[in-house]
Amino acid sequence: MLDKSERLHHTDDTDHADHANHADRSQIETALDLYVVLSRASTWVEAHAIRDIRSYDLNPTEFGILEALYHKGPLPLQQLGEKVLISSGNITYAVDKLEQKCLLARKPSQHDRRVIYAELTPQGGDLLASIFPKHELVIQQAVSGLSREEQLEATRLLKKLGVYAQESYEKLT
Repeated sequence: MLDKSERLHHTDDTDHADHANHADRSQIETALDLYVVLSRASTWVEAHAIRDIRSYDLNPTEFGILEALYHKGPLPLQQLGEKVLISSGNITYAVDKLEQKCLLARKPSQHDRRVIYAELTPQGGDLLASIFPKHELVIQQAVSGLSREEQLEATRLLKKLGVYAQESYEKLT
């Protein structure tokens, strides 16, 4: 999407009854500007994270899985997929790859034979213990264009925005 300076404004001398009034147009422009700025900021912060993740011979999905297990402990594969926002087919593929790298292992549930857990191997735990503190610093550096107070305010506002966007989306489905 183009930013405000790049967008062309369509003007029409015909009946404006079907067009948003000036105040509505201003609100629309503000919303579009926010969307563009938010998307670009997210892209660049994510670029820092992805470059760091790839330096460890991992992709973002693999890193997300390892990080979830590092912080949460063993998780059922379905719950793990929900935590890192990937489908069951993709979680199986990613877990296979991490298992081949000896970074995690599958373990059957002791209580329900249908449930399979993923857990870090000692090698996977050592890897995350080694790289996660560095990764945190990469993220900190990526967002350091804002002061700590600005980061807290941005977090508060973006949570509010995310909750509203999710709720309004779910009402439409």
